[in-house]
Amino acid sequence: MSLVAVTAVGRDRPGIVAGFTGAVYRSGGNLEDATMTRLRDEFAMMLLVEVPDAEALDRLDAALREAARELELSLIIRPVGEEEAREGRSGPGYILRLHGADRPGIVHTITSLLAARGLNITDLNTRVIPGAAGPVYVLLLEVDVPSAEEAEALRPELEHAGAALGVEVSLEALDQEVL
Repeated sequence: MSLVAVTAVGRDRPGIVAGFTGAVYRSGGNLEDATMTRLRDEFAMMLLVEVPDAEALDRLDAALREAARELELSLIIRPVGEEEAREGRSGPGYILRLHGADRPGIVHTITSLLAARGLNITDLNTRVIPGAAGPVYVLLLEVDVPSAEEAEALRPELEHAGAALGVEVSLEALDQEVL
């Protein structure tokens, strides 16, 4: 058994998910993990696919390339090493929520603070929402934090950064049953 990382990006349209998951299924692969999103009219997808043998890997490669060609998507297929495949979370997951007036530098400030502590961001979503007083920026981050103690130590730094940016920031333990 081997694991393959698949990334596809391009203009959004109906049928992308069906086309790619059909290619995985027909080639004998098993979809393990997936994330897909749309930003305005752009689509991005990352898949981790388990394949039983080299023949299935060849079939998967050909099927995914054909689906990408038909859907006009850019495609990257990359084998995942055994050690890399075994790696998972380095700590409990936390959700960092931020909202406030939109301004440049919000994401950079918060992600730099997390990087300086060696914390890994496992998911990031942002939106600008029109508001009566001006646009409101919303940032949601999923972060691996080694321990509850480290999360508590991080809170004052986040509050300080939020105050400097003029936004509200919160950090909560992630419910492990929720995707």
